Amino acid sequence: MGETLRTTNTTAAGPDRPELRKAIQEIVDSGITGLSLRVHDERGQWSGSAGLAELGGTVAPPVNGHVRIGSNTKTFTATLVLQLVAEGKIGLDTPADACLPGFGLDPRITVRTLLQHTSGVFNFTGEYYEDGTVVPGIPCNITGKEWVDNQFTSYRPEDLVRLALSRPARFEPGTDWSYSNTNYVLARLLVEEVTGRSCAEETHARILEPLGLTDTVVPGTSPEIPAPHAHAYYRYEDAGRQETADVTRLNPSWISAGGDMISTPQDLHTFISALARGELLPAPLLAEMRKPHPKSGFGLGLRVQDTGPDGGTVLFHNGGAGGHAALMYSTLDGGTTLTAALNYVDDAALSLTGAFLKAQDRLVSEVFRGGRA
Repeated sequence: MGETLRTTNTTAAGPDRPELRKAIQEIVDSGITGLSLRVHDERGQWSGSAGLAELGGTVAPPVNGHVRIGSNTKTFTATLVLQLVAEGKIGLDTPADACLPGFGLDPRITVRTLLQHTSGVFNFTGEYYEDGTVVPGIPCNITGKEWVDNQFTSYRPEDLVRLALSRPARFEPGTDWSYSNTNYVLARLLVEEVTGRSCAEETHARILEPLGLTDTVVPGTSPEIPAPHAHAYYRYEDAGRQETADVTRLNPSWISAGGDMISTPQDLHTFISALARGELLPAPLLAEMRKPHPKSGFGLGLRVQDTGPDGGTVLFHNGGAGGHAALMYSTLDGGTTLTAALNYVDDAALSLTGAFLKAQDRLVSEVFRGGRA
């Protein structure tokens, strides 16, 4: 993208890490508008940013700015549910219908299958099948100008679930794996039904306040994002012309507990390291959480990845939300973490998917494999 200016702004709390500075600059050069990285390991902590906070500007993204963390939200949601399991308020293999009788859920859909993405429930943001067939979901997930026109629309979680249940299931519960945001909206509703409080209130009381995550937000329907932050963009065609809209402000209720939260690289580090160390869940449930499904590598709200020789196993989740994205990785003991905030120009063709995936791989290589591919 021609708008990206070669500029790097780094702040190091530990020794200089030229390999990390080089990596984030090369990621920006590949097409990502801006990137902020935070690494905690045996050498201390390092943070830096490269690229642009805003198209047309000259300032790099804030080193610890706020970002819409997308599907990293699922790890917070899964942790809440598993805390309720630990307290005996719900069973991991209890039919979800027992707590949510108003939806007519298949009784084979359990709490575990929701968190593991093995329920088979239609994904309300759209289903993409192996043969290329696409079944659209909610209106704001229609691409192009319609996406921009709907960026401030509010959605109730119950309506997202009902839309999904009006479509055929992808497979019978427990027989396969497929990523579905609907699973985590149902998980949100489970939390609210069991506790009698909103998922946002439970997130604050059980995770944000105990860990001191003062820069993490559960926004509900609010389109605002706290300062400082980099800007997010969406490119679309209108009447034959290419337009680029600033979509930093948007109503995240369209994704609900599947991806609505806002955080910072520092807060994500604190959260994922505490989770990995067992500060949020008892050992047996943490073990369940990080037990990977054979087809996908997903556990319960986490993915598990073997980084290769000498790299060890890492726990992670990543996510994007319309021009913002976040990375969140930790070793099993929480001793080494990689967290990052990205801003970019999204579009209907998901043109930067390749650059995003390469960015993930490059950073994981540098932090967990010592730069070895």
